[in-house]
Formats: sequence, C-alpha cells, structure tokens
Amino acid sequence: MKHKSLVIIMLCFTSWLFAQEVPSSFTLQEAIDFALENNRLAKNAVRDIEAVEKQKWETTATGLPQINGAVDYQNWLKQQVSLLPAEIAGGEPGTFVPVTFSPKQSVNAMATLNQLLFDGSYIVGLQSAKVYLEISKNAKTKTDLEVRQAVINAYGNVLLAEENLQIVNKNIEVLEINLDETTKIYENGLAEEESVEQLQITLTSLENYQNNVERIKDLSYKMFNITLGIDLYENTVLTDSLESLTLQNISLELLEANESIENNIDYQIAKNQEVSKELLLKLEKSTFLPSLSAFVNAGYSGYGEKFEFTTNNQEWYGSSLLGVSMSIPIFSSGMRSAATQRAKIDLEIAKEELTQTEQQLKFDIANAKSNYRFAIEEFENKRQNLNLAERIEQKNQTKFFEGIASSFDLRQAQTQLYTAQQEYLQSMFDVIAKKAELETILNTVNY
Repeated sequence: MKHKSLVIIMLCFTSWLFAQEVPSSFTLQEAIDFALENNRLAKNAVRDIEAVEKQKWETTATGLPQINGAVDYQNWLKQQVSLLPAEIAGGEPGTFVPVTFSPKQSVNAMATLNQLLFDGSYIVGLQSAKVYLEISKNAKTKTDLEVRQAVINAYGNVLLAEENLQIVNKNIEVLEINLDETTKIYENGLAEEESVEQLQITLTSLENYQNNVERIKDLSYKMFNITLGIDLYENTVLTDSLESLTLQNISLELLEANESIENNIDYQIAKNQEVSKELLLKLEKSTFLPSLSAFVNAGYSGYGEKFEFTTNNQEWYGSSLLGVSMSIPIFSSGMRSAATQRAKIDLEIAKEELTQTEQQLKFDIANAKSNYRFAIEEFENKRQNLNLAERIEQKNQTKFFEGIASSFDLRQAQTQLYTAQQEYLQSMFDVIAKKAELETILNTVNY
C-alpha cells in the first residue's frame, strides 16, 4: 500500500513539473527570451544551422579516405560450357570438347580504399561549405530579430487591448450614471427627451465598441501565444504596463545612432550571396582542371562444387591491387564554357543586388528613424490632447447638468474624449513598435 501511494505521489510530482515548464506570466524581456528558445521559426533556424554543419562535414568527408567492402556469392544453376579444340586432348582435328572452366559455386570478398588526391571542385566545395554555414547563421540572426520584433508587437497589442478595454468600461460606467441622472431629470420635466436619446446613442455605440475590443483582446492573446511558441489557449499574464514600456522605449540617443549598414543582417546576407556566386564561378572554372585519385583494394576468393566456405577445408586465394586514376577534361562541346559564362552573369546579378540592398537599407534606416521620431512627438502631442479633451468633457458635463450646454454639445465633447483616449493609447504602442523596427534595422539588439 505504501508503494502504491509513493507511485501516486511521484506521478503527481512529475505532472506538476511538466505544468511548470511554461511560465504563466511574462515581462516583455522574459517573453522575448522565451520566444527565442521556443518560437517554432527560431527552433527551425537552429535546426537549419545543425543541418548545414552536417552538410559541411559531408563535403569535407568526400576528400578523406573512403573504404568500401563487397561480398559476392555465385551459384551456377546450370554452368556455362565452353568448346575447346579436341586436338588439345589428343582428339580428332576439327572436333571440339565441351568443358566448364569455373566451379559450380564461388565467393569473393573485397575491400577497397579510395583517396582523393586532387580535385579543384573539392577545394571550392570546402570554401562554399563555410560560406553556407555563415549564411545559415546570419539567417538565424535575422529570424531572431524578426521574432523579437514580433514578440514586442504582440505584447504591445495585448496591452493596448487591455488598456482600451479598461477605458471603455470606465466610460460606459460614467455614461450609465449620466444617463440615469438625465432620465430622472427628464421624468421630473426638467430636461428634454432628446437629451436622454443623445446619451442613449452614445452608450449604445460604446457598448458595441466594448464587444469589439473584447474580441480583439482575445485574438491578441492568441497571437501572443503563437509568437511565443506555446499553445493557442494557454492562459498568460503580462506584467508590464503600456505606459511604463512607452517611457522605457523613448531613447533620443537611438536617433543619433551610426547609420552604417555593415551591421544590418540583410546587408550581411546579400554579401554572403555575392561570395557564394564568386565561389560558384570558381567551381565552374575548376571543371577545366584534371582530377587525381588513388585506390588500394584487397580481397579473397573461394571456389567449390559444394557450399563449404565456412569450413576449415575451404581454400582461399588472396589478391591486392594499387592504382592511381587521373581524369582529364578534353572536350565538352562548349558545355563547361557556357556554365562558366552563366556563373559570371549570376555574379554580376549578385553584385547589383548587393548595391540595391545598400541603397534600400540607407533609405529604410532614415525612414525608420523618421517614423520613430514622429512616434515620440505624437506621444507627447496625444498626451496633451487627452488632457485637454478630459477638461473639455468635464466642463460640458457640468454645463449640461446646469442647463447651460445642450446634450449635443455634451455628446460632441464625449466623442472627442473617446477619440483622444484611443489616439493616446495608439501613440504609446507606436513608440514601442517603431523603436523595435529601428533596432531591427540597425541590428543594435543585445541578447
């Protein structure tokens, strides 16, 4: 009974451990770190590097000694007959004697060692393998940058939806109180019915918007989970606030950052492509060179009328051979020349694409800086506008209940306030998103 209880406890503990694998709450940095390890694109990028490393060794191994073995067993169901002149055995001239030259059964076992001595394509292949590995590592870096930016955007969208929902709920609460008070005033004959209807219109619109924000919030959490690489319906909690992240992401120093494109991962990948095309050109040129290889083989053969190859009575005959082989390309009807010319064209294309990438990146950096600067300016502007809109709405609300302002004036002030609230929230998100975009282009992220 004790043993059974112990097993149950161990199973419960194991289940608890598995339940702890995925954190339930994340700061933004924790979310980024988690995604870089668990995002499916990030994990596949790691696998791509591992695959290229294996491919690199595969290329290297072609120039190292290769040993192959072969075993051949033959059993003549009906032996082949050859005819010899009968004169050899003292027979009559012009006649033939049927004979069989080989035993009914035979076994041959052979091992061959091959060693490449010289091949121009092999040397280029080794160089290419290194470049392809660098390309895959750069691709991993690019994936990590994109995953980081995606996490920041997903995290910000969740916070935006959460803040938006809180504001809408508060606005509905205030509006319901106003509607209730206005209805009572109307019932006492001190207000017009239009005032009640105007507030009812505003409330209905807010409630409809509230339902939409609820749906957006649910979708934002799902997208956040997908970006992290966890289950779509996992319950996650975000511990950072939209305002705190916004203030943390205001960095005027970043706007003065060096605009050198050498650190940009897209530039590095384009440079890798140029080097790759140069190596392909060298590869095509290497096909004009001879190749040289050496081989050694050794083996044993056994023969018999019966299958006795596993017994001590079986006689085995050894053989060995050493050789060198050279292959010299002589004439290919212009095939090698055409391939070389094609490789030259591909190289020129790669150079043009590198120049195009350089120019595009310079523009993208300038554009990203401009967008980030504008986002910071808009944040300050929308914050001031929100303060003004709150004051205007409060004044119109006071005037309305004092009978100085109309319900239409109050509705206009409320609508203006709601718009200012949405614009302020969006401006905070834009600061975070535009900074992430600029950091991605500049590749200034430190993991």
